Amino acid sequence: MIKSMTGFGRCEVTEGQWKMAAEIKAVNHRYMDVSVKMPKKLSIFESSIRTVLKEYIGRGKVDVFVSCEDLSQTGCALKYNGQLAGAYLGYLRKMADDFGLEYDIRVSTLSRYPEVFTMEEEDTDEKELWIALEKTVRGACEKFVESRLLEGAHLKEDLLAKLDQMSGYVDYIEERSPLIIAEYRGKIQTKIQDLLGDAQIDENRIATEVTLFADKICVDEEIVRLRSHIGGMKNVLLAGGSVGRKLDFIAQEMNREANTILSKSSDLSVSDMGINLKTEIEKVREQIQNIE
Repeated sequence: MIKSMTGFGRCEVTEGQWKMAAEIKAVNHRYMDVSVKMPKKLSIFESSIRTVLKEYIGRGKVDVFVSCEDLSQTGCALKYNGQLAGAYLGYLRKMADDFGLEYDIRVSTLSRYPEVFTMEEEDTDEKELWIALEKTVRGACEKFVESRLLEGAHLKEDLLAKLDQMSGYVDYIEERSPLIIAEYRGKIQTKIQDLLGDAQIDENRIATEVTLFADKICVDEEIVRLRSHIGGMKNVLLAGGSVGRKLDFIAQEMNREANTILSKSSDLSVSDMGINLKTEIEKVREQIQNIE
């Protein structure tokens, strides 16, 4: 199946004492570019998270956001720094002596001094934490892939329709080409008759001129290659998988053939159709940039 590079997935999990949420969003990018934002306590798992993401995502600019909440009542502990409190008291006594002030420090006052009491996180079970985190990330990845597949199906449908439109333009150019040659022959004969009147017309000379003109404007090879590219792109789309780069290469080849047809064209209607063909090819190339 075709996957879009644009997608979004979110998952929230409560596992043991941990409540976690993960969000994944992505846009198109030539390579795999991942940015992970999460609480500091989870930073040791960044490499593991990236490994999980590679199982689900092949290409794109991916942003991952993870939040974590400890539901237990023992996640933090109050710490008392007696050495620091003693240092405060010592300096406060010295201040009282130096300036002849009353030494009136109370426990409630000292407790409010910086770093005397602090809240510190207790050590956590990394294995238990990773179980909850991995479950959350994988859940978000699955939702993310679902959204990519849904968007990919829409892209596939749109591209197939554009390829059918392009086939119609190629058909017109192929049908019109022989008529251009016949019209050119008729114009030459008319001009010669206007110039020579009833004099004998050299058919060999006309045939030579028409042959040279036909060779100059011939787009048979370009039409054959365009049909091959259109069919090849349809087959790739129907096969599915990570085909974005392959499709982009085929689209470049299509554009080259369309440019050649336009450079050879001497007929207004063929030129118009060639421009329409190039316009559709550009639309296809833009859409392909969103395919993984």
